[in-house]
Amino acid sequence: MSRAVHEVLSSASTVPELTAAIARALDGTGPAVLPVAPDLGLPDPGAATTVPDEVALVVRTSGSTGTPRGVLLGAAALRASGSATEARVGGPGRWLLALPTAHVAGLQVLVRSVLAGTSPVVLDPGPFRPEAFAAAADLLTDAPRRLTSLVPTQLHRLLGSPAGTRALATFDAVLLGGAAASPALVAEARAAGVRVVTTYGMSETCGGCVYDGVPLDGVRVDLDEDGRVLLAGPVLAAGYLDRPDLDAETFTRRDGVRWLRTSDLGELVPDDAAPGGVRLRVLGRLDDVVVTGGAKVAPAAVERALHDVPGVGEVCVVGVPDPEWGQALTAVVVPRPGTAAPTLADVRDAARTLGAASAPRHLVLVDALPVRGPGKTDRQAVMALATARLAADG
Repeated sequence: MSRAVHEVLSSASTVPELTAAIARALDGTGPAVLPVAPDLGLPDPGAATTVPDEVALVVRTSGSTGTPRGVLLGAAALRASGSATEARVGGPGRWLLALPTAHVAGLQVLVRSVLAGTSPVVLDPGPFRPEAFAAAADLLTDAPRRLTSLVPTQLHRLLGSPAGTRALATFDAVLLGGAAASPALVAEARAAGVRVVTTYGMSETCGGCVYDGVPLDGVRVDLDEDGRVLLAGPVLAAGYLDRPDLDAETFTRRDGVRWLRTSDLGELVPDDAAPGGVRLRVLGRLDDVVVTGGAKVAPAAVERALHDVPGVGEVCVVGVPDPEWGQALTAVVVPRPGTAAPTLADVRDAARTLGAASAPRHLVLVDALPVRGPGKTDRQAVMALATARLAADG
């Protein structure tokens, strides 16, 4: 059996229409929904106009490679994700939508709203502003529980605003995902009374499926022999739109269980306070590893160390071409407002605890990090920016 696919424009003004279409797709009375946004291309110019009957949402994503594809999310997977999220954050509530609905994190706000029988408050379109977020939060006064989902860049900006920080502290849960969040940023938020829940997942898992390092109910986490993160459970996507090659590459079976092979490196850290006694720590993408002087360095580990350096607001560590080292480790830093900017000596001293190869050879200060999608740091753009800046500086 198959069902039709209905394209719906993704914007702040079309949230009611998109939400209604998602509700019909989930209960089987309407076609599957494919949100359309101007910044994302078609998964395939010749993509099918029908999908398997169990599919409710088709999420367009460019992935890390920039190649457009469509992820098929089943109604059962979306319901499993929604109910597991409700259980983890303490029950259903009303959501503030602050993320684009062409991406899975924003779509999940609508899915969870449908499942909870509530309507989301939608942040005004345009550049993200703490004052606008605070004004939107004021519209949730009648909600028994207040919930929102953010990316780290948004959280960073909100914590820099008294009005934004006060608004954040009124939420029962602030899901934080879309990109790796620094421990320092999370600690700052929690010290300000913000109930932050870090999430890890992707479109292929209906969004976040590991909260604060612990899998949601029904989700399983494992590592392969290379340290690659593997995920299993009822939240997995059905596959890709017209891409059986990607299906075979991304999904595998072990002992009769279907697993998603992510592109991330991870480790399972002993923690007596966590169910099962371990938490997942994501170390970064496999293809982000920098080889400098013959040594392999995981940028995410260096970034965690640098977030503790005074004056560091946001940071991205990349490798830039270098005739001697092959790649020279470079820290690209957004200084924290109102503080002295860090120096190269500061960041080298902080990272050297990870080993000599992890100490950056260059420091580039910028006003903002380039991002893509809902707020992921665009490492390719950061690398190009750093390369150009270092070349200009001689």
